[in-house]
Order: sequence, then C-alpha cells, then structure tokens
Amino acid sequence: MMKHRWTYYDTHPQVDQIMELINVPRVIAQILLNRGVDTFDEARFFLKPTMDDLHNPFLMAGMEQAIERIASAIEKNEHIMIFGDYDVDGTTSTTLLYLTVKLLTDQVSYFIPDRLKEGYGLSLYGIQVAKERGAGLILAVDCGITANKEVDQARLMGLDVIIIDHHVPGETLPDAVAVLNPKRMDCDYPFKELCGVGLAYKVAQALAEQVGLPDHAVYTHMDLVALGTTADIVPLRDENRVLTKYGLAMMQETKKVGLQALISAAGLKQKEIVSGHVVFGLAPRINAAGRMGDANRVVRLLTTENREEADQLAEELNMENIQRRQQDSVAFEEARDVVENDAFLSEASGIVLASERWHPGIIGIVASRMVEAFSRPVIMIAMNGDTGRGSARTMGDFHLYNAIKECADLLIQFGGHHHAAGLSIARENVTAFQQRFHEVVTANATPEDFISRLTIDSEIEFDEVTPRLMKLLKMLGPFGPDNNHPVLASRNLTLVGPPNIIGSEKTHLKFKVRQNNHVIDAIGFGMADYADQLRAQPNRVHLVYTLEENTWQGKTSTQLRIKDIVVGDI
Repeated sequence: MMKHRWTYYDTHPQVDQIMELINVPRVIAQILLNRGVDTFDEARFFLKPTMDDLHNPFLMAGMEQAIERIASAIEKNEHIMIFGDYDVDGTTSTTLLYLTVKLLTDQVSYFIPDRLKEGYGLSLYGIQVAKERGAGLILAVDCGITANKEVDQARLMGLDVIIIDHHVPGETLPDAVAVLNPKRMDCDYPFKELCGVGLAYKVAQALAEQVGLPDHAVYTHMDLVALGTTADIVPLRDENRVLTKYGLAMMQETKKVGLQALISAAGLKQKEIVSGHVVFGLAPRINAAGRMGDANRVVRLLTTENREEADQLAEELNMENIQRRQQDSVAFEEARDVVENDAFLSEASGIVLASERWHPGIIGIVASRMVEAFSRPVIMIAMNGDTGRGSARTMGDFHLYNAIKECADLLIQFGGHHHAAGLSIARENVTAFQQRFHEVVTANATPEDFISRLTIDSEIEFDEVTPRLMKLLKMLGPFGPDNNHPVLASRNLTLVGPPNIIGSEKTHLKFKVRQNNHVIDAIGFGMADYADQLRAQPNRVHLVYTLEENTWQGKTSTQLRIKDIVVGDI
C-alpha cells in the first residue's frame, strides 16, 4: 500500500508580485503565499516579528479582575498556590507564574498532580492541599476550564480560584474570580491560540504593569514560553510566533541553571536551538518526569539556582527518558508481535490491544508507532485491575473520535479529536470493543483514508539551493503547526555512489544525489528499506525533503532531510 500521497499547494498568481515586493526568490514567495502571507506588512511580521507585535494583555476578558485579586493577595500577604499540569506546557506555565509572583511575595507555592494517582486537572485533592498550606487563592494554569464542581468546592472551603486555561470551555464557565481563556465566546482578545504558558506570560505582563515591575522581569522568562509553546504543538502564528522566536533565541543564552542543565543533558549545549530540538530533545525529558514519576521535579529544576541540584535533577529526567524509551521499544515489539500472530488482529481494519504490562504513560507514543507500522487506527490499552486506560491514534483522513463515539456504550469515558483520543474501559468489554471498533472502521473507511498526505510547498531545482535561500528559509522559522518546515520536491535525480545504511541499528540511509552539475548530501531516517530500490535504479530518483544545514567536524554543508522516496516512474 502506498504510504504517502504527494499533494501540492496551488501556484499562486501573486508569486511574481511578492518576489518583487520583498525581493525574495520564487520558492520563498511561494512558501509565504502558502502560509497566507500576501502583503508587505504580513511579510514583515512573518520574517521579522518584534515584541511590539504582542497584544495588550488587558484586552483579555477577566484580566483586570484576575490582576486585582492577585495584587490584593500579595498586598494582604495571602498564600497563593499555583496548580499546574504535568506536561511541558503545564510545568513551564507553573514555573513562569511562580517566579513572577515570587518577586513580589514569599507567600507562594506550586503543585503539580500525579498523573497516575490524581489524573489531569484541578482536583479536590489539590484544593485540599491548598487549604492545608493556608492558601487563600489558587491560580489554576493549563487546566480548570471545565472544573465547575471543583471551583464550587474551593469556594465552600474559603478559597478563591483564578482559571488560566487555553482548552475549549464547556457550556458553563466555572464560578471563579476570573476565567482567562481567549476561547471564551465573550472574549474579544485578538488571538485565540495561546497555550497555557502563553497565557501565563500575559498574566505576568499584566501583573508587572499593575505593580510596576520592570519589563525585563517578565521578558527574562521568554525561554520558558518558547519551551512550553513549542512542545504543546499550538499554531505558530500571531503572538505564538513572536513569543517562540524570541524565546528560542533566549534559550540559547538562558540564565536558568536548570534549563542549562537540561539543554546539556539533551546534547544541545553547543547547538543553535530550534523548535525541533525542543520537540524531540527537551520536551521528552520533561514529559518523562510526569510519565514515570513526579512532575513537580520539573518546576524544581526550572526554578533552582543551585547548579549541583540542577545537574542532579536533569540527570534524573534524562535517565527516566531513557527508561521511557526502553519501555516504548519493549511495548512496541510486543504489540507488533501480537498483531502479526493473531488471525483477527492481523486483518482487522482497526486494531485494539490491551495488556497489564504496558505503562499508561507510554501507550500514546507506542500507538503512534503502531499506526506507522500497520497504516491503520490503533488503540493501546494499559490494564490495571478491572479497568484500562487507552490511547488511540490514526493517520490520514480517518476521523478517530467519531469512530470511538460509535463504541461509547462499551466505554467508561472517552475524549479526543480527529487523529488522537483517550478512553477508559472495563476489562469485561475489551473483547467486544475490539470487534466493534473493527466493524466501525470497516464501515466508515477506505484504504485511501489511511494514506498520509505529504503536502509539498514547491518543486525546486538544485541550482536554486543557494546560501541566500538557506538564510531566508531559516528566517521563516520557528517551525511547527500552521508553519511547517517547508517541504520541497525534486525529480529525476541521480545517485552519486551507492547508498550507505547507517546508525547503531542500521535503520537510516545516507547518500548523495545529483541534478545537472549540482550534488547535495541526503539523509533518510528510518529509510534503510529503500536501499535496494536505489541501487537497482540509481538514475530515476524523486525525493520529497526539507532543507537543513549539517555541521560535522566544524564544517557546515547543505543537506536534504528525506521525507519520501520514489524510484522509477512517478
């Protein structure tokens, strides 16, 4: 089965106009237009955003009430407890608010719930912890938007709550002192896609303005904003683009010893940090803390001023990430073997697997790998006693949430969206769920629904790959949702020499390709299976790739990072 369908953006009629307007090559003009940038001002913002492009935080509904209550608590020496979430966005949000409030009062603490014992969101247990600490105010960040009952209980216990959350609100907002969420129907804030740490930054901005803190007191935490925003996979446009661009630059020279230690543990100390380093290097180590243990350690790491403690905590997170990866691999191999050796599952349109041996913190990652392996929707369930918690993933155009919804009577609860979902289920219903899910997928999907799309920004000739183009491509970053790394395609290439299979597990492919008189290095991670095809037809190679710089032994060269290979006719 074909795994990738190549699709192209339309060729925009304004390409020549944009080329002339801002003096850029054709491919850059095409990419900008693909991103919806078609005026000079939009191009200026996209290529050179400034801090002046940020919106006034007081435009957000509830901000005045929130800041008044926080300022009042500080003035009255009330204890403030910051309640966060255990992922990167939640822990960086908590850290940013804690460090900001700490400048104004010692009466502040934080609390991150245990992923397995307490689960996600503002909880009655967390409220009880706040009460025991003598808090009068809880700042619930990156959670709480649907915690109506919990907020009511907090009020009965004499605690005020401010919700700072970016998730979609329910029909009724919690009865909190303030609910800061740009997705509120009655909120006119110009940008709706800030994540938790982005909202925390806006609160810190507003608080600093209210109490007279200097700008740099908040700006210094832009590194945390970039870390959380990039990891939370939110659209990198508007304010997110500004915050991430400046924050990534600040991360390079961060003064936070904990972040320095984390960067070092991830092997990024000597590198120019880009969004990919956060997503694949820093974020997994932070998430490992919540998946494998206590996420409060992340806030300790990001707030400590003790280098020895920072190194110790960073190493803990590093080791837990290694442990998590090992568990990923074991679970993946086990799940793959089950499917390949089971008559029903090997042919099922949708795969449901359950085991007591799988850690709940890794099943989402493993489900994604299973989808890649089998090109079908996969649900992995970690069983514990009479119930199990599941993570579901899919690819292509198939709507996963809708399919699971048709199995609702077999589930305790579920939630999610197009490509990912979570659920809980009673053990006695697992077998019936396997059958039902297969039937639902069979009835609602075709094989084409599971072909992932590779959307190509532009076809390009190798003679267009110049140092100026590489510089301009870098200016298009940071890359992420709504601004993916530009995907390019080149046809009719010729291999220069045989392809080399590399990597400790011999799964990667490295080779050189030529078009006319131009030769460029190429690398394909996990693409060793293409080696025989390339050897058989080295003169008919077509590639989809992103362009990157590769530095090795002090020398920097241009490299194609391969996304797909077609050999022969296309």
